[in-house]
Amino acid sequence: MVEAWADAPRTLSREEINLLPIRAYGGEICLIRTEEEQDRALNLLWKEKVLGFDTETRPVFTRGKSGNPALLQLGGENCVFLFQLNRVPFGEALVDLLADPHIVKAGVAVRDDLRALARLHAFTPGGAVDLAHLAKARGVQAQGLRSLAATLLGFRISKSAQCSNWEKEELTPRQLLYAATDAWVGRELYLRLA
Repeated sequence: MVEAWADAPRTLSREEINLLPIRAYGGEICLIRTEEEQDRALNLLWKEKVLGFDTETRPVFTRGKSGNPALLQLGGENCVFLFQLNRVPFGEALVDLLADPHIVKAGVAVRDDLRALARLHAFTPGGAVDLAHLAKARGVQAQGLRSLAATLLGFRISKSAQCSNWEKEELTPRQLLYAATDAWVGRELYLRLA
């Protein structure tokens, strides 16, 4: 059944968003740092139909410069997998999953993230869905992950760890929760909009 989107909120103001409760991902987080962990994760990820998708890159404060993705987040139904790309290479195994057109990879600004990943290993993405475009097609004007979560899911997410160092050998619990939440919300938004 297709939900009527005529009464969907266009967007919420910053003040309205700030009044909403904060939510974070509460499920299992699997940090992938070895090829053995990657193999186990991929066995589970290939069984999914919809994945929340995001990447994190160490901030670069020099105009015209950008870094490479340091973390790849893929959120499934029961777990969010965080691939630490300075520990496990972005190679054929991950590329095959991201190229598969039968598994949805949903996130905001996915084209930019996929283009950055393609700098690490060339591939043609498949199944990528930009949530901002999907929301706009449904009459929702919110664009960013935070505003989409507020508008469509009724809660706000913290973006406080966004500009942290994602290339650190040991990520903090705050970084892990932030990264997992972004992937989880991407999946939840897709399920709400699809």
